[in-house]
Order: sequence, then structure tokens, then C-alpha cells
Amino acid sequence: MPELPDLEVFAANLEKRFKNKTLENLEVTVAKKLNVSEKELKAALTGHQLRSVLREGKTLQLHFGGGNVLGLHLMLHGEIQLVQHDNEVKFKIIEFYFKGDDSFALTDFQKAATPTLNPGPVTVPDALSPDFSIAYFKGVLAKKKVAVKQVLMDQKIVRGIGNTYADEILWHARVSPFAVAKLIPEAKIKDIHKAVDEVLRKEIMNLTKAIPDSFNAEVYDFLKIHNPKLTESPTGQKIRVDKTGGRKTYYTIEQLDFQ
Repeated sequence: MPELPDLEVFAANLEKRFKNKTLENLEVTVAKKLNVSEKELKAALTGHQLRSVLREGKTLQLHFGGGNVLGLHLMLHGEIQLVQHDNEVKFKIIEFYFKGDDSFALTDFQKAATPTLNPGPVTVPDALSPDFSIAYFKGVLAKKKVAVKQVLMDQKIVRGIGNTYADEILWHARVSPFAVAKLIPEAKIKDIHKAVDEVLRKEIMNLTKAIPDSFNAEVYDFLKIHNPKLTESPTGQKIRVDKTGGRKTYYTIEQLDFQ
């Protein structure tokens, strides 16, 4: 599942390819996830230029002339794919046809990816937003008796972080993913908060160089802990893997636990 760094790069690459191009038509294949009818969607977007593509939490937002925004949540297996004459695109949810014979599609074999016209405002801070302050983070952790990894992944607390980067952030901060949130001392809370920004921004920089034109390639080469190809951390500690409910957690003994 793409997380914040992946989506940040996908958004930039999509904007680079389609910015200022006029949407001539769109075709909805799977309508059950739409919050409006296909007719309403076409009326809102067709004939307008794509002004920008931004990331909001775990969604891509297509901003069109005329003031309308289409949010695309890829969910677990959704992808953005170019539609070209020589390739067949399967599992389409919605396809966008731009002037100049250029188009892309939102796809998902599980049919779970969700397009939303003009998504409402969200009060939950994004992981890279100034609103995700140390004061906010401390206040949240003080009330939580659950594992800190669970807090980082909770999209109702902070948007954008998933399973992979929660592990990377917590290793960077040297805090166990199983540490009870409210028991973490202030110094380590600061370490985690700092790691959120450092790890995510560093990964965005790495991916920008690695996939300068991709809208769907997830690259794991830069991951230091949450990486099945590795057996040791950069500091030489054995990487341990705990599997709970289908989700794997990667960590080492150098990460401090607070119980």
C-alpha cells in the first residue's frame, strides 16, 4: 500500500505529466465508490484544465479549473496507470481522457480504490504539516495505552503514515513499536516526532530521484528496517519480524521498550 513518500512523488510526477491539460472526457467503470453520479462528475470536471495534483494524507487530489477537486484514495492495491494504445489496462475504476490523446486510469483489482468529488475538510494533521506539532503529539500519546506504532498508523490522529514507515520512524528514534504510548518519556517523544519529519522527507528525496516519471512504482531499496531483503539494521543488529493479524512489524533490540 503506498504511503506518504510514495504518494508525494506520484502526485509530483502526475502533475508534471498532465498539468494544464484539458480533461475532455472521463469514463467510470466501477461507480459504487463514487460520492456523486457519473453525470455529475463529468459536469464538474470535463472541459477544465488540471491545475495541480497534491497529496493529502493518503490520498491524491486532482485540482481542476473551475474550483473542483477530485480525491483519489488508492486503498491497498489501487494504482495510477497510463493508458496507451499498445497496452491493455485492467481493473479500471475510472479513466481520464485529456486533450492531446493523453490519458490515465485509476485501477484496482479489488475495486476498493475510491474517487471522491470535492472531499470535505479534514482536521486531522498531516504527518508533514506544521499542525503535527510536538505539543499535539505529546498530548495524544499521553492519553493512549496502546502501542506507539498503532498511534502513528491511526489516520484519525496523524495522516499519511502506514505500516512500513511507522517501523522506519520508530527504528530511527530507537523506540520499540510495542512501547506503550503514554509511558514513553518526553525525550523519546521528541525523538519520534523529529524522526517522522526526517525519515519521510529523506524518503521523498530518494524516491524523487529513483522514480522520476512513475505513478505507481513502490521502491523499497532505501528502507533500513522494514525490508524483507535485509537481516541486519545499519548498526549491525538482527532485524526481528513480528506478525500480527497479517501485518508484519520489523524492529531490533536496540529500540527501547516502555511497558
